[in-house]
Amino acid sequence: MTSLLTATAALMAPAFVVAGSAISWLELLALVLAIWMVLCNLRVHPLAWPLAMASSALYGVLFLHSRLYGQAGLQLLFIALAAWGWWQWLHGTGETGQPLRVRALARPQRLQVAVLTLAAWPLLGLLLQRATDSDVPYLDALPTVGSIAGQLLLARKRVDNWPVWLAVNLVSVLLFSVQGLWLTAALYALFAALAVVGWRAWARLADADADAGAGVGAGAGAARG
Repeated sequence: MTSLLTATAALMAPAFVVAGSAISWLELLALVLAIWMVLCNLRVHPLAWPLAMASSALYGVLFLHSRLYGQAGLQLLFIALAAWGWWQWLHGTGETGQPLRVRALARPQRLQVAVLTLAAWPLLGLLLQRATDSDVPYLDALPTVGSIAGQLLLARKRVDNWPVWLAVNLVSVLLFSVQGLWLTAALYALFAALAVVGWRAWARLADADADAGAGVGAGAGAARG
């Protein structure tokens, strides 16, 4: 890890300064790719996934420099999940064997996601507290476990990924502000706003698809009658 930090030290040079805090070239490049990724997600475009892999790699290095080890480790998982999500969007199927479509979770599934996420939070926080020199282990852990849930839901085209990301992004704004990563904090504030936009857009897609399916079902029933 030391060699990685040494090799990327030049990328931590300031590109510009905001409110007295230097913004590195590494953070700037990661930001651009991340915004592009979210815009592709809003349009349900599979280009989002390779962009996610690239931005995650850059953010992983940035977080290592900032001693946010939970977030840094999360980026490695994100890269693996992005590869899986990319395959899911191109080749994955739903319960009926049809290509994946935008759908919402049933209420019991939402509760299950919430319980598992909240249960994992203190466990990861305790691990970071004992195994690393992070000065914000529990604040680091919460968006980490929430992001895993959001990424899994996104890969399966579940509308519910957006409220999860909204919560994750709001906590992340606080986390990165505490660490002085002001550009990244501003990015996550933008992500929070885009999560609301994505939530509404995907909900409309799910509703329209459900209405179309109901229409086809009614038509088939009439034909059989």
